[in-house]
Amino acid sequence: MCLFDQRDVRHASAIRHYETATRRLIHNYVFAEFVALAIARRAPLADALRFIEAFHRTDEIETVWVDPRVHESAMRLLIQVEDKRWSLCDAVSFLLMTAYSIAHALTTDHNFEQAGFVRPTARSITS
Repeated sequence: MCLFDQRDVRHASAIRHYETATRRLIHNYVFAEFVALAIARRAPLADALRFIEAFHRTDEIETVWVDPRVHESAMRLLIQVEDKRWSLCDAVSFLLMTAYSIAHALTTDHNFEQAGFVRPTARSITS
């Protein structure tokens, strides 16, 4: 959302992190979560939809379509970590990041650190 929303104080930093990424991977559950977040934050929905459509169409970002096997694995992960407040989208991200040997995530979600991944620090996002 920080990458999309130019009004967000973390927007410029999100762009810097995106531009320096050596690998860009996204999955379709992120698209679903992004639309819901855009609606909740009252972002212009047409702009949000164009934004994720551009992500899906670009060659700069690999889009993974979650299949039943990945979905089931993510559900099992969530059952194993009942003490965590992870979303299904998060669990899918963690599984795919592990499978693709990706350690860094462009996110402000602290759950990624709980799962052992690296996210931009709060200072780097706001500076």
